[in-house]
Amino acid sequence: MTESRKLGFCGPGLMGGPMIRHLLRAGHAVRVWNRTREKAEALVADGAQVAATPRELAQSADIVLLCVADAAAVESVVFGEEGLLDERAAAARPPRVRCIVDHSSIPPDATRALAQRAAALGVGWVDAPVSGGVGGAQAGTLAIMAGGAAADVAAVAPILAAYAARVTHMGAVGAGQTTKLCNQAIVTATVAAIAEAVSLARRSGIDAAKLPEALAGGWADSVLLRTFVPRMTQDGLAPIGALKTFQKDVDTVAAAAQQTGTPMPVSGTVQQLLRLGAAMGFAQADLSGFIDVLQTARSGQPDGA
Repeated sequence: MTESRKLGFCGPGLMGGPMIRHLLRAGHAVRVWNRTREKAEALVADGAQVAATPRELAQSADIVLLCVADAAAVESVVFGEEGLLDERAAAARPPRVRCIVDHSSIPPDATRALAQRAAALGVGWVDAPVSGGVGGAQAGTLAIMAGGAAADVAAVAPILAAYAARVTHMGAVGAGQTTKLCNQAIVTATVAAIAEAVSLARRSGIDAAKLPEALAGGWADSVLLRTFVPRMTQDGLAPIGALKTFQKDVDTVAAAAQQTGTPMPVSGTVQQLLRLGAAMGFAQADLSGFIDVLQTARSGQPDGA
């Protein structure tokens, strides 16, 4: 049985909320913080405690986990005023936290820079982006790709097992984020291709909703096919994320490709499709919103609207 720990968690959103509940059920004491306090307070009934600031949270936690929007948010939560490692306050009252685990998806170079600043204060850093979506977070079956010192990854892996089916150590700090970019390149290209197939089926007069059944067991069958065809052919399903998140990730993929001289023509096309979607007003659409971009008719309205 995993030893219970005093943990902090910043960012109890669509993904973070279920992850925190798994930690609590595993017997860990978890103090949570969020910019929108109501999101943190929603976990009190599950046994979580609420901190007024990240700095307050850091005074009572050995390990702090983050799941926030982007690199700017990570830097603010960690090093900003009243942040976990507020450098101006650290000299007077060093934080208790010894390791930060970042589940956010941010650029690898930003991760390395933040980790260096944390190391100067004696705090380890594990970049641990996740894959599996909201469903995986709720089921406790996320895949985590981790970067950091081997000892740090080994120390936090039993904790992450509360909501992850596997934790794979990919290398030094930043390696987890690079692996997540590989994941997102595959995911976004596949979802875009599924949207093209659904669009072709509709315009050809066949029932696109039957594609998962028709393709089951074939090479096109996948978790993504079974997840996104219903989301592209049915109304009223709860969102599992915003299309702007895909755009952020693919923009980061493009930057990494430029830095490494990696040709990525498919991701480049997906990037332009996402930019077009944002220009058309679909940035806040569900992750299945590729179909809205492709199915928008000359009238400016999606087919069937």
